[in-house]
Amino acid sequence: MNSQTDTSEGGEGRSNGGSGASTLVTGASGFIGLHLVRQLLNRGHRVSCLVRTTSNISQLRAAGCQLITGDLTAREVASALEISRPQTVFHLAGCVRAKQLAEFAKVNIGGTEAVASACAGQAQRASRPVLVLVSSLAAAGHTLKDTQPRTESYPPAPISAYGRSKLGGEHAAAAYARELDITVVRPCVVIGPGDQGMQQVFRPISRWGIHAVPGRGERRLSLLGVEDLVECLILAAAKGERLPAGGMDHTGRGVYFAAAESLSQMELGVAIARALGQGGARMIGVPESFMRCAGFLGDAYSKVRRRPVWLSSDKVSEILAGSWVCSSEKALRQLGWAPTAPLADRLRETAEWYRAAGWL
Repeated sequence: MNSQTDTSEGGEGRSNGGSGASTLVTGASGFIGLHLVRQLLNRGHRVSCLVRTTSNISQLRAAGCQLITGDLTAREVASALEISRPQTVFHLAGCVRAKQLAEFAKVNIGGTEAVASACAGQAQRASRPVLVLVSSLAAAGHTLKDTQPRTESYPPAPISAYGRSKLGGEHAAAAYARELDITVVRPCVVIGPGDQGMQQVFRPISRWGIHAVPGRGERRLSLLGVEDLVECLILAAAKGERLPAGGMDHTGRGVYFAAAESLSQMELGVAIARALGQGGARMIGVPESFMRCAGFLGDAYSKVRRRPVWLSSDKVSEILAGSWVCSSEKALRQLGWAPTAPLADRLRETAEWYRAAGWL
């Protein structure tokens, strides 16, 4: 299918009113993408979104951004670039859950390569946009020592098919670093209004006052509010370090972690209970053997029903690997970025949105 503008009400071909920089966003209909688009529009950017025919675009249309229908192929991304003429491309589109592991590589590597090659293929270098690639802490791997958060200079060691595909996407983009300005941002666990993943953690605490944790719940997680991540992405586009022309190196040049605070899984349950206005939550330790069985059952269910599930064996491998903690010191030092609200406030905002939306 060739890229085309949405000419329905609220869509395009018309300007979305901004007089600022032109921006193209992939994955705009997703959790992070919607927050990014709204913030860019609030700042006066002219925002275009590359969306699939199957995407839920109602909120994007209501926001007033330009909608360009197309898939993540080099030709259709190039067409979207011709339509939007962006100064910055935020590439958020990706596969988080998959019916088959091969889907991770197809979307997260192949799609990223298509975006980067299309951006680098613009005839004049001056017309090539800055590419901000939204990757994941999963691309770097889990924390080897709980007291030593990962930094950008640590050699990546992903332990899941998802994480390997996100790292593969980084390398696919880096192959074009000689022709293109590219910055990679690796978020940790992101929370906020509209997040379906964290809903699975909030719901049992809200309904039954229980919080299931693997083992003793001592593994630690870095967390970040979605509004704070969006600010980091915008700063990375404006003044972030770029990948070196030779591609990714051992120094982590052009790569940033985005994280706020780290909590143990038990501490997270307590924090969510407080955000919900509850006295506490009863912790239930789940044996690792049970977790692995649940992951395999999730795989079987996904295969039979032909749709992805949240708890797959690939996801369980991440959960059981250890702590997932990273340092944002580089982003704070180079970008001047810092979360604007404590994690407790972000959890409370998330809880309030879940309740208002009827998700709990």
